Amino acid sequence: MTVRDTNLRYGTVAMSLHWLIAAAIIFNISLGYYMNDLPRSDPDRLWLIQFHKSTGLSILVLSVARLLWRVVNPWPGFPANMPAWECFSARAVHILFYFFIIAIPLAGWAMVSSSPLGLPTMWYGLFEWPHIPFLAELPREQKQQIIGVFRETHNWLAFSAIFLIALHIAAALKHLVWDKDTMFARMLPGTKVQ
Repeated sequence: MTVRDTNLRYGTVAMSLHWLIAAAIIFNISLGYYMNDLPRSDPDRLWLIQFHKSTGLSILVLSVARLLWRVVNPWPGFPANMPAWECFSARAVHILFYFFIIAIPLAGWAMVSSSPLGLPTMWYGLFEWPHIPFLAELPREQKQQIIGVFRETHNWLAFSAIFLIALHIAAALKHLVWDKDTMFARMLPGTKVQ
């Protein structure tokens, strides 16, 4: 298996980033919903929020790396017998994923940066991740007006991503079970694609 993508399959870098980001997103969305149900008095709430923020920022960094990798490594081609509408749909979903995996953590970072509380984000307890300066420096009154917009955007994007994840998994299973083509295998390490 090669490091770079080929015309037939994804390389080790793209595969590693795909599975790492996918696991982190599913974990972080689940954690976000779990945290929302916790009462404010729960003693675990603060460290769970810090963990959620750390994971979200990690997703942002990995997603930017993945986007940069995609720019210098073209997508593998589609099987010759794949219908044009399916090829278009697959590309559209991938482009939407790039948007969501960057926009969700950005909205969360903006929400934290515009919080009137001004609590720091400790990246897994190792160092303080900086707030977005132009948001952190706003007066408290302005922060109170805009934090809700970032919170709603963050939540709406997460809900939308859940739908897109389900669609992506359904399409992958269709290729694996129904079509029995190479589309699923080309993103799995250790598989042969011809």
